[in-house]
Amino acid sequence: MLYTVLVIHLLIAIAMVAVILLQRSEGGALGIGGGGGGLMSGRAAGNLLTRSTAILATLFFVTSLGLAIMGNPNAQKGSIMEGVDTVPAEQTPVSGTPSAPSAPMSR
Repeated sequence: MLYTVLVIHLLIAIAMVAVILLQRSEGGALGIGGGGGGLMSGRAAGNLLTRSTAILATLFFVTSLGLAIMGNPNAQKGSIMEGVDTVPAEQTPVSGTPSAPSAPMSR
C-alpha cells in the first residue's frame, strides 16, 4: 500500500510540474512566455491550467499526509488525551510561602 501511494505521489508531482510549466508567464521579462497562438484561447487555457494545478496540488497534499501517516511505524493508536494525568483540585498541594533552598554542600 505504501509503495502504491508513493508511485501515485510521484506521478502527481511530475504532472504538477508539467502543468505549472505549461502556464503562461505573467512577467514576460525574458520574452519566453509563449506566443499568442495555441489550441485554446488564453482565458480557457488559463482556467483549465489553474484548475488542474489546484486539483493536483490538493492531491499532492493528501498523498503527502497519507505517506507521512503510513510511513511512521511508531505511531500510537488512540487519543492524545489518554496519557494525561488529571489531578483533582483538592489534591494539589498549595503552600502560602515558598520553601527555603537547602544549604550548598561543602567540598
